[in-house]
Amino acid sequence: MDYSEKWGVDVEEAVKLALIDLKVSRDEVEVIVLEEPSKGFFGIGSKLAKVRVEKKKPEIKEEVIDEVVKPEPQKTAAVKPQAKERRNDKKKSRDRKDRKVKEEKTVPETNINIEVVNKDELKDIEEHEAVTFLKEITEKMGLSLNLKAKAGDGIVYVEMDGKDSGTVIGKRGQTLDAIQYLTSLVVNKDSEKYIKVVVDAENYRAKRQKTLEQLANRLAAKVIKTRKHVRLEPMNPYERKVIHATLQQNPHITTRSEGDEPYRRVVIELKK
Repeated sequence: MDYSEKWGVDVEEAVKLALIDLKVSRDEVEVIVLEEPSKGFFGIGSKLAKVRVEKKKPEIKEEVIDEVVKPEPQKTAAVKPQAKERRNDKKKSRDRKDRKVKEEKTVPETNINIEVVNKDELKDIEEHEAVTFLKEITEKMGLSLNLKAKAGDGIVYVEMDGKDSGTVIGKRGQTLDAIQYLTSLVVNKDSEKYIKVVVDAENYRAKRQKTLEQLANRLAAKVIKTRKHVRLEPMNPYERKVIHATLQQNPHITTRSEGDEPYRRVVIELKK
């Protein structure tokens, strides 16, 4: 892995998390600040910092050679024009096929693991490391929220509600996703078994999933009607999975992802 993108309360914390992920020291990387942190107004509207940390490319030292021995030109057999043309056609065909394979993405399986949990299968808990961390971080953000936690085998679910729920969710859930990511790091830091952490606010995850499913079906109908593909706005991996899963069984539509994180997006198009 040549780069890592991380969230943090400030730039330095985000950089430290990325360095741990890449297993390199600070002088071996270049840091690009994608989103500056903000304390907001009296703690309201606080934003986390996001950085992209890339490994520095090794410098290539060129050796100066005083004398260069040129190889004798080799005789090549004459190629007939028709044979040369056929070879060029085959090469172009292979190049097109290679580009198509590289560009296409396999549609996820139906039983995809999305970030919406069945709360009825979990048990209420009073204390948990995730709850302690979330209380601390939301208080530092100046947010007034109530926290309830449930847990099951290998999973902990924390639901937040209160007057500042909209602030903790953020634009398209970006703040909520960042807080969930940081909480997962804390919970799994010294854990031998991986624990899935889901942080929700005002049942946002389920509402967002339903919105994405409706969007996917509406755009699929548009593609079938116009016979033109549609590119969605960049989405996080969870949201792209919802789009893929929703349209997987559509007999007329295929989906793929293109681009690099964090600008990777879904393309909806007709099956060929």
